[in-house]
Amino acid sequence: MRNEAMKYVLVTGGVVSGLGKGVTASSIGVVLKSCGLRVTSIKIDPYLNTDAGTMSPFEHGEVFVLDDGGEITDPNFISSFFCSKVDLDLGNYERFLDIKLTRDNNITTGKIYQSVINKERRGDYLGKTVQVVPHITDEIQEWIERVAMNPVDGTEEPADLCKYASVEDEIFSPHNNCGILDAGDIESMPFIEALGQFSYRVGPGNFCLVHVSLVPVLNVVGEQPLEEQVKVKLAQFCHVPIPNIINLHDVTNIWHIPLLLRDQKAHEAILKVLNLQCVGKVPREPKLAEWTERASKFDKLKTPVRIAMVGKYTGLSDSYLSVIKALLHASVALDRKLVVDWVASCDLEDCSAKETPDAYQKAWGLLKDADGVLVPGGFGDRGVQGKILAAKYARENNIPYLGICLGMQIAVIEFARSVMKLHGANSTEFDPAAKTPCVIFMPEGSKTHMGATMRLGSRRTFFQVNNCKSAKLYGNASYVDERHRHRYEVNPDMVPEFEKAGLSFVGKDESGRRMEIIELPTHRFFIGAQFHPEFTSRPGKPSPLFLGKHPSYSI
Repeated sequence: MRNEAMKYVLVTGGVVSGLGKGVTASSIGVVLKSCGLRVTSIKIDPYLNTDAGTMSPFEHGEVFVLDDGGEITDPNFISSFFCSKVDLDLGNYERFLDIKLTRDNNITTGKIYQSVINKERRGDYLGKTVQVVPHITDEIQEWIERVAMNPVDGTEEPADLCKYASVEDEIFSPHNNCGILDAGDIESMPFIEALGQFSYRVGPGNFCLVHVSLVPVLNVVGEQPLEEQVKVKLAQFCHVPIPNIINLHDVTNIWHIPLLLRDQKAHEAILKVLNLQCVGKVPREPKLAEWTERASKFDKLKTPVRIAMVGKYTGLSDSYLSVIKALLHASVALDRKLVVDWVASCDLEDCSAKETPDAYQKAWGLLKDADGVLVPGGFGDRGVQGKILAAKYARENNIPYLGICLGMQIAVIEFARSVMKLHGANSTEFDPAAKTPCVIFMPEGSKTHMGATMRLGSRRTFFQVNNCKSAKLYGNASYVDERHRHRYEVNPDMVPEFEKAGLSFVGKDESGRRMEIIELPTHRFFIGAQFHPEFTSRPGKPSPLFLGKHPSYSI
């Protein structure tokens, strides 16, 4: 039982996309956690979507998946609107703070209005006129208070502090009770009103506002440290003490941001507002030795490792943000400087040789120069043939290959066509009338509704072969829990044919009917996973499939 009040840190920001509100909120959480506080985080997105699952990567970047996938059966909710597909900022929160969040840690306007409408339909408001104020604003505040108390660090204890952001902002909550928030456009107005009320609701000493803003300086390239005279002007016009104006300028890598906050004593300013400066009579000081060592190590890396990322959204790196972070975690752990060569899969296709020969030559050049090939998850048939060609090149030339979700299915299709000579092999996602449907639509999916109708969240995979590469990489475990997001899967009726031809299905679900991991035993490293291992990779704990190494085994 906690006796102290929860502390909240609200992180807000302007409407400049990519300003850095998410990274700032995550970094504040890191610094406060290093001071001995237990932190949680909430992200507030003002859009009307109930989650990020149906949005194009060009809209909000990657769709991040949390542990708690699947449909909600709570009768208070309608259908399966709320699922574990969330904004990519929650990935930053999990990676930076090494916590596990839930779907409720991502608040959207759609979720709030859906909840209020459900209550109105049940008669919870006793016939009153339902309005934005107080019903929507109260729902927002109650949601924040409820979620802030949920344990996120593997213990049964709630956080001390909740950091949350609204109107394009974030929310966090550490074990000494603090939280952070950030927000944006006209749809953000209810959140701004609710948060204004919330600051009075929780009372003095329990609420701290952090605003992230761009300070443009003419004739300067990049983000530079603020001059003292600029800080003085900001203090005068914004009524903020000069010591509370923190400058987060360009750094060599993102892991330096918590160190910038520490060096400018941002923690002291926040802890003072929240009356958390001391434990007893001992001042709280951030302990960031491991974080400092990692940031410094990154800057000193020299030996490159080149990974060809073959995908559809290569023009927008945020589409594969978690994959890039997982590669980064692994490369730093192995003392290698990561170089990602973006290869648009459609540029590898034969038609590209005629239509865009320069792009074709460049794409194949990058693929052939790579130390490893990675085909990430995705949907739709654009560029699929190029991905198949990439898998074929890696298989035939003994180049390390990792296929994630669709990337695993691509490897299966390529094997069926090239090795088993099943030229009609395909996925029913791309060809519903495929002669050899080696990838099929899964039973619990929906062909009419896109949102929250996939196999989502953490599911258990059981290793079928004890001495396979994947099991060894996971420390000779008998099973592993990883996060999923897919509608199609390998046709289980064809598995005996595949295994007879040499493709090994080393990981399956508890029923034995769902194929989770494939391997080519004769290849140095050719692995496909139906799940998404990138979502659980952490800076100090890289995903085993990305690392390709274990203390007792390496490839």
